[in-house]
Amino acid sequence: MVKFNDYISILIHQTDLSLTGLIKSKLAPLNLAPEQNLIMLLLWEQDGLSQNEIAEKLSKDKTNIARMVFNLEKKGFIRRDISQTDRRSLTVFLTDEGHELGKKVIPITEEFNRTVCNGITEEELKTVREILGKMRQNAK
Repeated sequence: MVKFNDYISILIHQTDLSLTGLIKSKLAPLNLAPEQNLIMLLLWEQDGLSQNEIAEKLSKDKTNIARMVFNLEKKGFIRRDISQTDRRSLTVFLTDEGHELGKKVIPITEEFNRTVCNGITEEELKTVREILGKMRQNAK
């Protein structure tokens, strides 16, 4: 019989909880939840994404993304405009406050990444990415 800690899914889940807890504590003073941070990271990389593009890039359902985008808009970090190419679609843009937030958050996320990858070689990280990619494919 396989023991509880032998299931890779349990180990991944426990790791996710630890990582989420750590980044949550670092982002809380900035009024930003970890999942909202994912949207902001995408927009700091490429402003003007549609809600559908965000949902696709984050592998999240559109309803969940719409709720998170709405909350980010209420906080003043983003604004939503009707798409110029598809009137049924909304495009998400950073506000000035959202751009300013990036100057605080990006260094935090970079430090977080360095912390959690400490002592792990580039080759090991490449292997982890490949294995997790295969697991995501298998889960589909």
